[in-house]
Amino acid sequence: MTDIYFITLRYFIELSYNGKNYFGYQIQPDAVSVQEELEKALSTILREEIKTTGAGRTDTGVHAKKIFVHFDTEKALDEGLPRRLNSFLPPDISIKRVFQVRDDFHARFDATYRTYEYYISLEKNPFTEEFAWQHWKKGLDIDKMNEACKILFEYEDFTSFAKLKTDNKTNICKIYKAEWEQNGSELRFTVSANRFLRNMVRAIVGTMVEIGSGKIEPQDLRKVIEDKHRNSAGTSAPAHGLYLVDVGYEFD
Repeated sequence: MTDIYFITLRYFIELSYNGKNYFGYQIQPDAVSVQEELEKALSTILREEIKTTGAGRTDTGVHAKKIFVHFDTEKALDEGLPRRLNSFLPPDISIKRVFQVRDDFHARFDATYRTYEYYISLEKNPFTEEFAWQHWKKGLDIDKMNEACKILFEYEDFTSFAKLKTDNKTNICKIYKAEWEQNGSELRFTVSANRFLRNMVRAIVGTMVEIGSGKIEPQDLRKVIEDKHRNSAGTSAPAHGLYLVDVGYEFD
């Protein structure tokens, strides 16, 4: 009798989503997640149970302009899969492309960096109300906020910006970029690092806004970081202003 061997293929999906209606990317009990919707669509189309692994798990209400996930199947997939997935998925999730990678390539562990953007509106704007923090009642000093950004590069332990009681094995992160830019009435904070802790970007933004509004000075950020306690940092910025915009890999 001849043995039959099946080859498992690994695929990456690039997708984006509006996080307003989801409790983050990762599946959670009794909560709607992007992962649940994606796996349901994949399993229906491929007629097998599909499990996905994401590059990260965005918090409730956080958006993603670009995120990658991987999944395994024994089927060779054709170029029409993104279109079919988009037909099954709700309007707030969009598949950009699906492509094959080597069978040990991992969406989370092989990522070399992640980049987030946070948006603040300095005027009352009904068209960005759901996608940017409306901070129009008091001005912000962007020069002081950028001065504080330079301090972030001096540290790697960001315990003060980490959500309490998580399963993190380490709070060490290497930040590659941190910068505020203003375009008219809109502020954009861009931050890149090899990894991020849960709630880290929102906690940094909240602390930066305290600096920009004059509650604390840029140099006070050093004490905030060195205290290594979440209560030393500012209140987390609202989730709806945060976007995961890029995840980097060294693809073959």
